[in-house]
Amino acid sequence: MSAYTPGGEVQLTTRELKDFFAKARNGSIRVMKVIIRDEQLVLGMYKEPSQAWDRDYDNFILPLLEDLQPCYILYRLDSQNAQGYEWLFISWSPDYSPVRQKMLYAATRATVKKEFGGGHIKDELFGTLKEDVSLGGYQKHIQSRLGPAPLTAAEEELKQIKINEGKMIQVKTEISVQSKHQTMQGIAFPIQESAITAILLLKERKINYIQLKLDIEKETINLVHTDVTDILDLPKRIPNNAARYHFFLYKHSHEGDYLESVVFIYSMPGYKCGIKDRMLYSSCKGPLLDVVEQQLQLKVVKKIEIDNGEELTPDFLYEEVHPKQHAFKQAFAKPKGPAGKRGQKRIIKATGEAENGGDF
Repeated sequence: MSAYTPGGEVQLTTRELKDFFAKARNGSIRVMKVIIRDEQLVLGMYKEPSQAWDRDYDNFILPLLEDLQPCYILYRLDSQNAQGYEWLFISWSPDYSPVRQKMLYAATRATVKKEFGGGHIKDELFGTLKEDVSLGGYQKHIQSRLGPAPLTAAEEELKQIKINEGKMIQVKTEISVQSKHQTMQGIAFPIQESAITAILLLKERKINYIQLKLDIEKETINLVHTDVTDILDLPKRIPNNAARYHFFLYKHSHEGDYLESVVFIYSMPGYKCGIKDRMLYSSCKGPLLDVVEQQLQLKVVKKIEIDNGEELTPDFLYEEVHPKQHAFKQAFAKPKGPAGKRGQKRIIKATGEAENGGDF
């Protein structure tokens, strides 16, 4: 029924996992568990069908759920559509699992669906408790869609995740000089696990600087470093020949109050970067900030775009975070009318006009 190593986990590369997805879609697999290990999606376990889908359900799914470890579960139903068997996609994220793990799985969820094939997925479940994703929980989920019954807390969270995913539009396109006029609303590259960890550490104020870069070939957002950075060191962190994303914890005083404000800096050294780099960095910026602000809950008070590090002076940063408020506007002076609008006054008498008042 199941084929896995004695340790209970099949260690597959991303390529091998894709191949297994293709095999599973043919119908020979009933359930599979997908986990993240060493920044890679791997197959944790799978089983072949035994009985009808509803009789296999609890016996197959519930033993796969760990109390502290999130995972994804793909469960094959017996119904079919034009593409083959239909599947149920389950996101398991127990309440007491580490925050970093929950955020990592939330950020990778769309990637798993895309790799498996969204057209094969009939329905989705999100659960923090076993009863959320049991057969009874799934049946309640189906009933809730047939009427206006209120959503459970888990279903509300799933709804919010879908809303967030809608903002992270994934566009896969070959970017070249010929395609530079194509409009792209955003490209959501997966964020490396070490980068997510760094963002969470910055959120907890355990570090004060993060630098990220795009891996164009692997299509990921990677961590460069998290070196301790003073405001006077900040200009030195900006490469003069490559684009980067930066998060800086700006510690300062404003109107007598001590503040620690997270600032996002997008540095792009003009045409020293190729057109592909410029377009990708620009397009990935929005989806990255969506994940950081909405899913990882890191508040960014200011977003800045610069060409080079010399711009990042203490005065510049302060004025960006606290722009001056003008108390009044300069009075608008009404412009004078054009000269000669009514015509010049006549100072020469017309021919034949009498000097005594106009008698002929």
